[in-house]
Amino acid sequence: MQNTFSFKRIIAFVAAVSAVCGLFMGYVSVNSGKEVMAADEAVVRLQIDNTEMTVNGESIPIDENGTAPVITDGRTLVPVRAIIEAVGGEVNWNSESREATLIYNNDIIVLTADSTTAYLNDNEEVLDVAPAVINGRTMLPIRFIAENFGFEVEWDSEDKVITITVNNEENVEVTENEETEADIETENTEEAVTTEAGGTITTDENASVVYFTSDISPDGLMAVYNQLGFEPEGNVAIKLSTGEAGNTHYLDPNLIKDLVQSVDGTIVECNTAYGGSRAETAMHRQVAEDHGFTAIADVDIMDEEGSMEIPIEGGDNISVDYVGSHLANYDSMITLSHFKGHAMGGFGGAIKNMSIGVASSEGKMWIHSGGNSRTSWSGGTQDDFLECMEEATKCVVNYFDDKVVYVSVMNHLSVDCDCDGNPADPEMNDVGILASTDPVALDQACVDIVYATDRSESGALVERIESRNGLHTLEQAEKIGLGSRTYNLIDIDE
Repeated sequence: MQNTFSFKRIIAFVAAVSAVCGLFMGYVSVNSGKEVMAADEAVVRLQIDNTEMTVNGESIPIDENGTAPVITDGRTLVPVRAIIEAVGGEVNWNSESREATLIYNNDIIVLTADSTTAYLNDNEEVLDVAPAVINGRTMLPIRFIAENFGFEVEWDSEDKVITITVNNEENVEVTENEETEADIETENTEEAVTTEAGGTITTDENASVVYFTSDISPDGLMAVYNQLGFEPEGNVAIKLSTGEAGNTHYLDPNLIKDLVQSVDGTIVECNTAYGGSRAETAMHRQVAEDHGFTAIADVDIMDEEGSMEIPIEGGDNISVDYVGSHLANYDSMITLSHFKGHAMGGFGGAIKNMSIGVASSEGKMWIHSGGNSRTSWSGGTQDDFLECMEEATKCVVNYFDDKVVYVSVMNHLSVDCDCDGNPADPEMNDVGILASTDPVALDQACVDIVYATDRSESGALVERIESRNGLHTLEQAEKIGLGSRTYNLIDIDE
């Protein structure tokens, strides 16, 4: 069974602010020592065989396909997406498993077409009648859904009209208490939800924090970065990918210019180990110039003068990392990543940028081979490679004594890396910019967003991640103490 959350649903859960996505998220307030849930009401009316419905008295088409409610085996089946979305909930459909996931407030119902088995918040339930796909729309038994979401349902047998009333006021609990507003907010921070990709989103104030903005602009980038409260020390390295020649998905220099210059940063990168236009320093510098990076800051190819060796503590595969020797010239780092797919890792984000990106060309082979060779890609398994990435990242973080922060831009979401000179066109829409002091939490949040997006957009990227066992990257990273897959997601646009 899939447990699917849209990004809007994630934001709603974490922020508990209805304005983020229009969901009816009850907000606790204090009035004369009492707890009161905010009330909202919606009335939806549908009629059997009628392709229109009314929402609070306004008549609108149910959908563009001309779908209408039907009666099957004595039970009323309705086009559930139109109803749930009309009252502020959310519906996701998985065409492979033929599962519909309905989300309203903190309740989740999962139903499967032609199956009488349903799940309410992971508890198995048995339906009187199975959902059906009619006219390309999922038709679901309204009474089961309404009762479990707390809706009122009335049936007019003469006119064959279903009236659904959503009134959160009925769920108001008024209790005398002496708690302050601050006390109640503290209690709410202990809620948590597990995502499809294995992350845990929580309102616990002690969890790693990931900041989000949908504003993909220089101002948005500065705003989300400033939330970190980071004060870089000494010479500041800006680790990013300048992109392979022919690639156009790399970070736009105009997007990052203000941030890079505000910290007087140097853009750093190492030569590639796969050939291409960035395998040698002179060519690499030319690509950086062609792509506009030398116009906004100094660019340092850190392994121009070879590698330096730094130790790794607590790794399962490697005890040493080989990085560009110029790393020794820097005192702190901002890891500025373009989140996207990756041909070998499944996805590329902060961890990949800190490991493969900081590794010298021989260090890249060392990681890819699972710590078996500095001259060849072969020698290790896929999981060995993934685990070496996390271990190499931890090595660099320790080297800087945690004077590192991480920013990831989720745009141009191709299944292919910036290192691909001919990447696939993105199928998923741009999302926003995220930032954290925890690279694991940041990558987990980005992956969770991908998984939470409708598969019509994110399917290719999800397949790329899963075909490379990419989630193991996050499992291993948490295991070795690089960071946490549990995080508090905060939307700074509010």
